[in-house]
Amino acid sequence: MKRLEQEPTMAEEPKKTKYDRQLRIWGELGQTALETASICLLDCGPTGSEALKNLVLGGIGSITIVDGSKVQIGDLGNNFMVDAKSVGQSKAKCVCGFLQELNDAVKANFIEENPDTLILKDPSFFSQFTLVVATQLVEDSMVKLDRICREANVMLVFARSYGLTGFVRISVKEHTAIESKPDHSLDDLRLNNPWPELKRFVETIDLNVVEPAAHKHIPYIVILVKVAEEWAQTHNSNLPSTREEKNEFKALVKSKMLSPDEDNYREATEAAFKVFAPRGFSQDTQDIINDSCAEVGPNSSDFWVMVAALKEFISNEGGGEVPLEGSIPDMTSSTEHYINLQNIYYSKAEADFLSMEQRVKNILLRVGQDPSSISKPTIKSFCKNARKLKVCRYRMIEDEFRTPSVALHKCLADEEYRSAIGFYILLRAVDRFAATYQKFPGQFDDGLMDHDVAQLKTIALSLLSEMGCDGYMLQDELYNEMCRFGAAELHVVAAFIGGITSQEMIKLITKQFVPMSGTYIFNGIDHKSQSLTL
Repeated sequence: MKRLEQEPTMAEEPKKTKYDRQLRIWGELGQTALETASICLLDCGPTGSEALKNLVLGGIGSITIVDGSKVQIGDLGNNFMVDAKSVGQSKAKCVCGFLQELNDAVKANFIEENPDTLILKDPSFFSQFTLVVATQLVEDSMVKLDRICREANVMLVFARSYGLTGFVRISVKEHTAIESKPDHSLDDLRLNNPWPELKRFVETIDLNVVEPAAHKHIPYIVILVKVAEEWAQTHNSNLPSTREEKNEFKALVKSKMLSPDEDNYREATEAAFKVFAPRGFSQDTQDIINDSCAEVGPNSSDFWVMVAALKEFISNEGGGEVPLEGSIPDMTSSTEHYINLQNIYYSKAEADFLSMEQRVKNILLRVGQDPSSISKPTIKSFCKNARKLKVCRYRMIEDEFRTPSVALHKCLADEEYRSAIGFYILLRAVDRFAATYQKFPGQFDDGLMDHDVAQLKTIALSLLSEMGCDGYMLQDELYNEMCRFGAAELHVVAAFIGGITSQEMIKLITKQFVPMSGTYIFNGIDHKSQSLTL
């Protein structure tokens, strides 16, 4: 392994200034995860270089580039990480040098070796990395590398650009995300299940106060808790469930207004749906709690230890609820009322966290792990996001290739997915073509384009038959396009596929947001992107 020499810097740029914008997205925990991660890139063509560039700029800990090829004149037209002076030199070394210039805080290494050879001869090499991103690999190498990385518990992302199409595919045994950051989520206010301290505070405020300024500055949380209690008293302790009842509830809220310009009551009416929301937590969270991995042992991950603690918490202190998040949204309110509410929510969340922390320590002791091995910030983050936990599991590439799911037949029969599934099959077919003819279809201008189209069609039909899809036909224009591509990596497509790849890598490393679940197919001809779960 070779490493580029780094000149010492006069002064290290403060992290919070250097990575200010991304810290606002994934926070210090996420940034720390990036800065301690090590990435291995297989093949530093334009797709791999673009994917790695985004991580280097983001402050990834270290990168190792594996590529045994030399820079050729053609590389100057699709890879910005090489220049005219690079022609004839090691591509891995040149790309490594250019990437190092983008961020000297990143440790950059390179190995002049063909990725396929390394996979075959030294499988233990990959166990040292946090994540391997494999670009432009053929089917046989994909299957072998997937098996290697799963055995070593190393995350793996495949990416490939091929003419105007390409794909991205994640392959890990299991990925758990605490901070899934959904696009939409309901504020955790417990308006339909207030705890004693919140109830006591609400009871101190009179909705019938006659002083206009005071009436206009009652927080909508207080209004809705009081109106919900009033409603329950006349409806057998039940909250609104039907559309008619929900409209009646909103009308009851409006009836408390003294004047039409009271913003707090308008906010209460708009937020009334938060009272109607089911108590407890989602079915996704319930499924995670019931997962067999929640029965923890000496080798259980931090995530599943905390899930086991969560299960105990819900059955005891939580009273059927997960830990409170502890924050409240902005609302029309007097400063005094708002601060009091903030303190009530914060105190409840802190008490829940302390209960969870103790349960986590007890479980760690019980299974023979260090009781302090899970940090307070990690447990606190888990508590805050307990309603949004996600667990993703991925099929082995070999299983997908040999025994595709029933979704394959549905995609082939669905007009909406015909092009995406067609490119998916043809991206596998071109690898078999290359294994047979030692070139990709249409790769050389040898006047055999029509012959290549016919041979590719034969291979694709054979592949469909192996997959149990006899009788299905792909569109003829797709065969023509795949041969016209000639296995070229166009920079515009490579940059797009590389961007998607780096986005998914960041999700996996930071354990934030939810990574894609299937094989992402990009169709540059029709400008469409689709995900296939096969």
